[in-house]
Amino acid sequence: MLRLITAALTALMLTAIPAAAQKLSLSTISQYLNSIQSAKGQFTQINGDGSISTGTISIKRPGKVRFEYNPPEQALVLAWSGAVYVFDRKVGGQPETYPLNQTPLSIILARNVNLGQAGMVTEHGYDGTATTVTAQDPQRREYGSIQMKFTGNPVQLRQWIVTDSNGSKTTVVLGDLSKADLPNSVFDVRRQTGQ
Repeated sequence: MLRLITAALTALMLTAIPAAAQKLSLSTISQYLNSIQSAKGQFTQINGDGSISTGTISIKRPGKVRFEYNPPEQALVLAWSGAVYVFDRKVGGQPETYPLNQTPLSIILARNVNLGQAGMVTEHGYDGTATTVTAQDPQRREYGSIQMKFTGNPVQLRQWIVTDSNGSKTTVVLGDLSKADLPNSVFDVRRQTGQ
């Protein structure tokens, strides 16, 4: 009888452990990323040289993101229509442009995120408080990887570290992402270039 009571109490204690204290599955994380349709929040960016920037991030999936940097920075980064545009408002002129699919950020912004895809995830771990997933485009490994950190209950993306093709790392720490009704014009690069 004592064994039955002990077993019942043990089972009850195990079910009382919050979901946040468990490693999130790749399918749960994929579902979460796919659920982000239009969201906005604050971010802190730690650059490869140790400098720190802050600002507001706006995301509209698929394929759109806007990093609006706070002063004294005068930068704006937009992903729009399959490309990433980096504006330096201090210098002016035309932005630097890169194909979105040549950046690891394309994994988060894809129409359908599937971290279970063969060869995409290179690491999947849990540190006691957060689940970490390192992913790369299996068709374009040469363009680097993205390491994402998620907390659970509810699932939230907290940080990512992009390692580019040169091995340079950029860390983005996110505040809470809140659903926001964002028009496409927020991401439209033509509004920045006056076209």
